[in-house]
Order: sequence, then C-alpha cells, then structure tokens
Amino acid sequence: MSTTLDNPPQNARSARPAPSRRRQAKPGTWRHAIRRDWQLYSLAILPLLFFAIFRYAPMIGNVIAFRKFEPGGSIFGESWVGLRYVKMFLNDPSFWSVFTNTLVLGALTLLFCFPLPIALALLLNEVRSRRVKRFLQSVSYLPHFLSMVIVAAMVMQMLAVDGPINQIVKAFGGEATPFIQKPEWFRTIFVSSEVWQTVGWGTILYLAALTTIDEQLYEAARMDGAGRWRQVWHVTLPGIRPTAITLLILNIGTFMATGFEKVLLLYNPLTYPTADVISTYLYRMGVESSSMSYAAAIGLFEALIGVVLILSANLMSRRAVGTSLW
Repeated sequence: MSTTLDNPPQNARSARPAPSRRRQAKPGTWRHAIRRDWQLYSLAILPLLFFAIFRYAPMIGNVIAFRKFEPGGSIFGESWVGLRYVKMFLNDPSFWSVFTNTLVLGALTLLFCFPLPIALALLLNEVRSRRVKRFLQSVSYLPHFLSMVIVAAMVMQMLAVDGPINQIVKAFGGEATPFIQKPEWFRTIFVSSEVWQTVGWGTILYLAALTTIDEQLYEAARMDGAGRWRQVWHVTLPGIRPTAITLLILNIGTFMATGFEKVLLLYNPLTYPTADVISTYLYRMGVESSSMSYAAAIGLFEALIGVVLILSANLMSRRAVGTSLW
C-alpha cells in the first residue's frame, strides 16, 4: 500500500500539467501594463486610427510641394521641381499681403478671445443665484452650437444696408453704410462675431478650474485682510494659471489657421485687401485655380510656422512660469 502511494503510476505522473513556458512580462514594463489594462488601451484604437488616417496619412501629400502636380496624373506629382514653388510664393506680392492679413486677424483674435473667457468666468463665479448663473451660462454658450453658415448669415443680415444696424444709424440721423463691402470694417466684424461665438464656450474650462481651488486659501486671504480684488489677484488667477497657459499655447499653435470658414463666408473681392488670409488664398489657388503644388507649398510653409510658434510658446512658458504642455 505504501509502495503505491510513494510511487504513483506513470499515467498519473504524466497527467500533471506541464509548467507554463510562456514568458511573463516584468512588472513596470509597457507589456505588463498593456496585459493588465488591455480593456482601457483598446479604447484608444479608434482615436489612433482616426489620427493615423485623417491627420498623418495626408502628410504624404506634402511631397507635391516639391513636384509638379497635374490633375489626372500621379497623386505624387509628375516630376521633381525642388524649391520652385517655394520661390514663387516668396516672390509673390499677393502672398505677403494675405500673410500680413493672417497675422493681423490672428493677433486681434488672440488679443480679445483669449482674456475675455477668463473675465467672464470670474464674473460668473461671483454670481450667487444658481438660476441666474445657469441662465447666463446657457445664453453665453448658445452661439457656439450655431452653424458657421448661420452665424455668417446673421452677421450679413444685421449689417446689410437695410438691416437693423443701419436702421439704428438712420434713426440717429446718420447714413446707411455697406459694412460688408468696406475693407476697413472687415476686421472689426470678424473679431466681434468671433468674440460673440466663442467667449461663452471658452469659460467652461476656466469655471471647471475655479472649482479646484481650495476654499481655505480664500479664508486665509480674508484673515490677512485681502479684499475681493486681492483674493482674485493672489488666489483665483494663480489657481487657474495652468489652465490658462495650456489654452494660450494651443491658441498660439493655431495662430496661423485663422477662421477659414467664417472668412470664406463673409469676405468678397471688395474686402480682399484686409480679409484675404492664407487659408482662403490656398483655397483659391488649389481648388479654383487647380495650382495644387503651389497651394501645397504655401500650406507647408504655414504648418511650419505653426510648429515653430507652439514650440516657442511652450519653451517660453516653461522657463517663465514653470507650466507647459510637455
């Protein structure tokens, strides 16, 4: 009996599961993290595919900035021309005109559309009535959800010769002005409509950042004799500074991509001297004139400027205030 227990049969010995030879990922490595949280990582597959297909794959088309492209021919161009198209837009007076317009509109948009959401968020944060606060938030957010076509149509209707604005001007004894046809009025119209449409939506992140500020900091400031403005300056603004810096860097990165849709819908040949920007100039050169290679060269130049701007803004922010995107 003891012999049977001490020496199990060969069949029972062979029935034991063989030790696993699969190499186990070491803790702390990326393989171990993926095996442990593969469900979470799987959620990133669709966004990664989206960026790969619609953001990175089209970058291959930048090669036609250095090749002669003809409609109906090879998608990568027919022949290599080097920097021919780069020299063309560098010597093109029309390009430098639209480049200047882009800088001016981008600077004005950044100047007004960046600080105003902060101011609106601070004002909404001071409203104590929950109903009034919700109403003001809804009213300020609503323009963001309107189609750009609807916004442009509203602007043109408001500023038409027989529109409400001119009716008010006439009521005070003035003369009707065709604002949409006046180049000197375009920048004011564009920036004003941009403020109306985007400022309310921009307050969302700042209001969320305000909720993370510790109330004990306000109590300590009040005990030190700080008034409301002092509290805003020494507690509130430093509390939302990381959010503000991040949004500022992102806005600077899109500095050159000034509202293509709105400009395209609002401008006309009479307002080209102040309204035509790089994106609309690209549209006319590439789509309407079929100069794809020339348009690709200008687009590549614009993208490089955007990369330089965002890298510079990130570096200056990290050195100046210690906050940056990376």
